[in-house]
Amino acid sequence: MNAAAPILLFDRVICRFGDITAVGGVTCDIAPGSFVALVGASGSGKSTLLKTVNTLVAPTAGRVLFGGEDVSALNPARLRRRVGYVFQGVGLFPHFPVAENIAIGPRLAGETLPPARIAELLALVELEPGMATRMPDELSGGQRQRVGVARALAGGPELLLMDEPFGALDPVTRAALGAKVRELHAALGLTTVMVTHDMAEALLLADRVLVMDGGRIVADETPRALLAGEGGGAAQGLVAVPREQAERLAAMEGLGESRT
Repeated sequence: MNAAAPILLFDRVICRFGDITAVGGVTCDIAPGSFVALVGASGSGKSTLLKTVNTLVAPTAGRVLFGGEDVSALNPARLRRRVGYVFQGVGLFPHFPVAENIAIGPRLAGETLPPARIAELLALVELEPGMATRMPDELSGGQRQRVGVARALAGGPELLLMDEPFGALDPVTRAALGAKVRELHAALGLTTVMVTHDMAEALLLADRVLVMDGGRIVADETPRALLAGEGGGAAQGLVAVPREQAERLAAMEGLGESRT
């Protein structure tokens, strides 16, 4: 366990759907202020585990504790104010303008966000105040994802969950948003847990990387340790992908130089 009391604790969490075990007994704690990447191949259980935190998925067995309290006993609207969630594919309501999309969480908790707060949230994700009146289909993919981040921050959360937040974006936009999220993590004093299948993204953004395979956490390492060869076979299989790509690009650059 960490020296400080964990903000999030998975206690022997199991999630089954019929005969399929998506999460197979995960025990893990997350320290306040940390940026944790949860990585693994498709079907490894990472998104299912993340969804147990804000009760989108109920564990078949085990507990999820947030701030020392079982999430199943907390008021859902209040929980989702304290835990921001950036969905895979953004998930904006298509018939609501940007301002209403951002304000939806607080509204479900019986609160109203004034226009000044909407403008502040848009500024945090580097969008102009005029975006508040736009409809989602008027935005680019990167703008929609920035609105998704603003919506997740609307309640002033302690914990930010991100489920493949940049998967559908082009590489330049993806890199810029990753840097912005890391900046907001530090500036707002957040604890962040991000699901991604992209090991390079995990290594560059996170302080700690949890690798899932077959519904279990099989490695729990720092990025530096993973790059040094630690974490076991499943982890190193994921690390090998960006490393081999970098080596191939370096070889191509070398060939280019030899031709000049």
